[in-house]
Amino acid sequence: MSRKVAIIASNGGLFDAYKVFNIATAAAAADAEVAIFFTFEGLNLIHKEAHQQLPVPAGREHFMEGFKKANVPSIPELLQMAQEMNVKLIACQMTMDVMSLKKEDFVDGVDVGGAATFLHFAQDADVTLTF
Repeated sequence: MSRKVAIIASNGGLFDAYKVFNIATAAAAADAEVAIFFTFEGLNLIHKEAHQQLPVPAGREHFMEGFKKANVPSIPELLQMAQEMNVKLIACQMTMDVMSLKKEDFVDGVDVGGAATFLHFAQDADVTLTF
């Protein structure tokens, strides 16, 4: 029996992205079925341009050197890994409408759906997380 992990990404900073994609790829590597629902600022994590330059929390810039020293993959690399591991990426339709965004604004392979789409996946998830 496959485990399911449902993640809500509602924040759009660099540290948020590392949390989301680290958990998602770790779960997928452990053979879990994983879906991430991106809403509000979380849409930055899958936006074609924004995901490549996510903001670092003020006063935490020194972490960037630590990421390099520890050979931590970049967010674009982690996003690509997640996609290669069949992590389902769902952009929130309502938030897209509010922010005047289109599917074309996001990286390839993103599905668009509402809360009901995500809830259908998450209703029998073994783990549900919000970042």
